[in-house]
Amino acid sequence: MAKYIKQEMTDLSGKGEEKVYYRLQSERNIDFNALAEYVGRHNGMMSKGLVINVMEHVVDAMAELIGKGHSVTIDGLGTFKASIGLEKDKEMDTIDGDEPKRNARSLRVDGVNFRVDKKLVSNINRRCQLERAGVSRLHVSPYTKEERLQKAQKYIEEHKAMRVKHYMALTGLSHTVAAKELREFSNDKDSGITSMGRGVTVVYILS
Repeated sequence: MAKYIKQEMTDLSGKGEEKVYYRLQSERNIDFNALAEYVGRHNGMMSKGLVINVMEHVVDAMAELIGKGHSVTIDGLGTFKASIGLEKDKEMDTIDGDEPKRNARSLRVDGVNFRVDKKLVSNINRRCQLERAGVSRLHVSPYTKEERLQKAQKYIEEHKAMRVKHYMALTGLSHTVAAKELREFSNDKDSGITSMGRGVTVVYILS
């Protein structure tokens, strides 16, 4: 049975309206081998090894055909089509510019677009039995951004340095929002805050 969560949304209109949306609770990911085993077990006529062999050939054939510019449609699943973009360190041309024009070696396949078959959505909906898992609320700080900056400055004065988790505790913000706001402060020379380190080792100090 699938579980759903009632998720609070940010009020982008600024009208103070409470808005929510519903999302499925993430369960474990079913990898290639687990899927093949599931198909073999439920089909009864194919072994896991045979399913893997067929699926590998299908994936390989799709790569070859999509690589030749075709889109590939699997009934009941959807349609796959490649997207292309520039290689790293290559600048985009303008349509009428005088700069050097890009050739095929400047481009690469950078993704595959997928358009789901409506039959798959209908099939999933028919098999899906939903059960409520709970409510997820936004982490809204009771302080203004200016007040949060002052709290951060005071904390750093007293403790010499601050990490994202400390700012979260000070302000009530979620990890994502707290990290984003601290990066904004460190990029603003007027904030009095800068950063040291990268990734999980980053700390914030007074500039």
